[in-house]
Amino acid sequence: MLIDRFLAAALTGSLMLMAGSAGAQTVGPSGETATPSAEVTLSDTDLAAVKEKGYKAALLWHTSSDFTNAVSAGAKDEFARAGIQIVVTTDAGFDAARQRSDIETALAAKPNVMLSLPLDPVTSAEAFRQALTDGTKLVFLSNLPKGYKHGTDYAAIVTDDLFQMGKQAADALAKALDGKGKVGYIFHDASYYVTNQRDQAFKTTIEKDYPGIKIVAEQGISDPARAEELASAMLVQHPDLDGIYVTWAEPADGVLSALRASGNTKTKIVTLDLAEPVALDMVKGGNVTALVADKAYELGRAMAAVGVKALLGQETPAFVVAPALTVTKQNVAQGWKDSLNRDAPQSVLDAAK
Repeated sequence: MLIDRFLAAALTGSLMLMAGSAGAQTVGPSGETATPSAEVTLSDTDLAAVKEKGYKAALLWHTSSDFTNAVSAGAKDEFARAGIQIVVTTDAGFDAARQRSDIETALAAKPNVMLSLPLDPVTSAEAFRQALTDGTKLVFLSNLPKGYKHGTDYAAIVTDDLFQMGKQAADALAKALDGKGKVGYIFHDASYYVTNQRDQAFKTTIEKDYPGIKIVAEQGISDPARAEELASAMLVQHPDLDGIYVTWAEPADGVLSALRASGNTKTKIVTLDLAEPVALDMVKGGNVTALVADKAYELGRAMAAVGVKALLGQETPAFVVAPALTVTKQNVAQGWKDSLNRDAPQSVLDAAK
């Protein structure tokens, strides 16, 4: 699921975390304060105003996955409430040229609003230009075409609350350790906006909020397949680690394998995004103590709501963030539904009983 977020890396330096003495937050491309997605809602008056207009929408995604399926579900449900028909849904397979073709195909159906994650800022700027010429309202997921201006070219960017994802991971690990101990920090060693911001938020929160917890080992990782090897080396040097933060769920599974190989049942793991192997260990009372995810369904709902507001000529927030969610053994069934709008894997549900 994380690969969906990697495409937002093109925004490096545009979306950022703003830190200060009062805390930190995810802010927009020009320093905009984030608007919580819960504040982007459609009133009965809004719904009545669009229901009989015959408006149409297009969903142009970068790939097909559990994540995009959940985003689509949120958008479809919100558009359905407004009587807006989805006329085109596409999957560009992470290919910017294919996305451009998808845009041309979609415009032939004359959609009034288009939701998409632009694959490349430069290529996308030209690819979406015809949509602007046609008067189609644009709402973007996580990324932004180069040079596009809020209110003129697009209605909003909607994305995860990246700071809260990292912070909640820190809070969950601190809770598992009773606020004290030695931890390892395995971060994504590549220039990717999403992972970089989440990782840094974890580290900042530990250092600022939990003086009893010390990060004694740090290890960058670029290839998830090396996670077990790197974690094993970290554990040889620091066999007394009380906890380990891992940048996302796939390498966390490798770290879990390293702990098992050494017979270590003590060191706690916290990681980001939902995946069956780490969730199964968590519900069985293993090393994994918590998973932090975004609310993908809510991302889609908020995107659709912004699109409707744009169609109504209402002012729309430039930068909208959906909340993070901490998933534990106690709330795994509900957490999976809240994040992905589907049931958790049956193996996880069975083990959680």
